[in-house]
Amino acid sequence: MTAAKRVEAEAEEGALDKSGPRRMLNEQQLLEIIPVSRTTLFRMMKAGRFPKATYISPNRRCWFESEVVAWQQAIGERNPNFNPNRGRGKGRRHRVSASAT
Repeated sequence: MTAAKRVEAEAEEGALDKSGPRRMLNEQQLLEIIPVSRTTLFRMMKAGRFPKATYISPNRRCWFESEVVAWQQAIGERNPNFNPNRGRGKGRRHRVSASAT
């Protein structure tokens, strides 16, 4: 069973029992589930588009599985701001030389 399917199955089981401890994911486990690079993940967290990590010690961060699952479900719903035909940045500007005018 892949890590993503295992997390989804455990999330469904954990959704019924709210009194138990919440499952925590470390960075490696999270990156197996979320198909982005580490840099993109931290950019999304900084921009507020992904749940923030919780520090459990000075050098150890984790994410709550329930927050990640909620984020996945929100992404799965149709986002009215998403336009698949949008431009991908400005790119290089085409400069017109002085001799051309």
